[in-house]
Amino acid sequence: MRFPILRLLSVAVILGACAPAPESATPTAGAVRPTRTPPPTATPAITPTAEAGEESEDRPPPLPTDRNAFFLASGACAVCHENLLDDSGADVSLGTAWRSTMMANSARDPYWQASLRAEVEAHPELRESIEELCTRCHMPMAHFTASVRDEATAVLDGGFLDPSNELHAFAMDGVSCAVCHQIREEGLGLPESYTGGYSIDSELPDGQRLSFGPYSIEENQASIMQAGSGHIPTQGLHVTTSEMCATCHTLYTPYVDALGQPAGEFPEQVTYLEWFYSSYRRTDTCQECHMPDASGGVRVANSSVNPRSPFAQHTFEGANAYMLRVLERFGAELGATASPTQFAEARQRAETLLGEATAQLTFDEVTLSGVHLSAEVVLENLAGHKFPSAFPSRRAWLHLTVTDSSGQVIFESGAFGDDGAIVANDNDTDPTSYEPHYRAIVNPEQVQIYETILRDSEGAVTTQLLRAAGYLKDNRLLPWGFEKSAPYEDIAVRGEARDDQNFLEGGDRVLYDINLGGSAGGPYTLKAELLFQSVSYRWMENLRGVPGEEIERFLGYTGAVSNVPVVVATAEATAGN
Repeated sequence: MRFPILRLLSVAVILGACAPAPESATPTAGAVRPTRTPPPTATPAITPTAEAGEESEDRPPPLPTDRNAFFLASGACAVCHENLLDDSGADVSLGTAWRSTMMANSARDPYWQASLRAEVEAHPELRESIEELCTRCHMPMAHFTASVRDEATAVLDGGFLDPSNELHAFAMDGVSCAVCHQIREEGLGLPESYTGGYSIDSELPDGQRLSFGPYSIEENQASIMQAGSGHIPTQGLHVTTSEMCATCHTLYTPYVDALGQPAGEFPEQVTYLEWFYSSYRRTDTCQECHMPDASGGVRVANSSVNPRSPFAQHTFEGANAYMLRVLERFGAELGATASPTQFAEARQRAETLLGEATAQLTFDEVTLSGVHLSAEVVLENLAGHKFPSAFPSRRAWLHLTVTDSSGQVIFESGAFGDDGAIVANDNDTDPTSYEPHYRAIVNPEQVQIYETILRDSEGAVTTQLLRAAGYLKDNRLLPWGFEKSAPYEDIAVRGEARDDQNFLEGGDRVLYDINLGGSAGGPYTLKAELLFQSVSYRWMENLRGVPGEEIERFLGYTGAVSNVPVVVATAEATAGN
């Protein structure tokens, strides 16, 4: 049977094998990134919240240890894969690293739950299909088990979210160890594997199920894991490939027309295809950026004899810093198995990834003629896919200020409020409109926003996925090697950016043409920031007025946790004397 993993961060895992292997069995380290693109800064190792035996109010709840015929919950795996140290002595334990990720919290994600409720409320006749599609990636163990049993895959109102549901514990364990490590190689990377089309065996009996990882395993060591878990560790190098991630990060959703009739499929997120048609396909896998290598070798299980290297940390670093901020504050209320400190560390890793390995800004051609200031902001995309990528609620934009010699701001484009709205952004002001792509910014009412704007089958702006028939705008920054003119329909540039000769592979160049009349005079200081939100204002705001406790709860969280953007890159320049 075929089922998927997750939408939200690049997915792929490295199994901690239980035994030593010959040197020749150790995988080769990843290749260098393309020219002009520096590798990301090494991820800080995870710091345990409390020493063994030490009490702490911040100690996380235990991971679940439930088992059924197909899966072990994360706690049953973690018991043999904790207390792992790298060469520096840092804790790189699998469960410790994973439990605060969006992978682990795919089912608890309050924005996902609210969005699911909103789609069901808008299309109640499609409820069964909506919940089935969503649970494939957000609650994969529960979905797989129910599907094999030919049972319902409901989420809301007595479904998997209900603690009394038999599969609740498996559902809430999210994208857990026993899902990813049972994915088989067949079909990976092919269209049949997209939208949750990965293959997990449904016939192998409990006690003989195969768990795949990158290392070779000696028979006597494999028997230890089989005896303890009922799963047999098996070498499968496919778990180190981007094609693993493609199963849920190449997601097509059905859409309906104004009459509610099925009308086609929509490329909701196709991060894998963005990567595939870039230079990074020849140099970097998803794992190399989103599962950073530990320092030196790691004994990957309690019974391991020799350290293995490379060892991919299971931190699954992505861009969803805002939701990690929400979980940091409300994780206990949502039943999370990570502590506030662990969520804070995960958020810091996300912000580091965004701030050090995602984009660069520079100024070029800064000139001052009388009261006329002209400057070009040059953006370089360092990510291996479009930026932003994944779920269409994400956006990045340029915030530029010019101050005079007295320190007064005399020009500003791209300012924002605590609610996350961008000043003068047409879409944040009016849900039926949106800000176009600009070649030049000439007044503060114009903002360069890199985003997708969805349209329904009648051409109107929408944030409903079941009504999304295409894109009115897609000017997200392109990765290096991406052929803008190529006819890749599902990842094509849309809107004014398509005809912008400065919007090409690797980034964009934006002209700011500013009248400085009325200022105190120079020297003038220009500051540019590239800012990012994982859930933009309009996507949040369109949930208001839709009934449902999940929506009410999420909007309450947004009122308590400010949606200020993450600073991805900055640049400064001066003009005049």
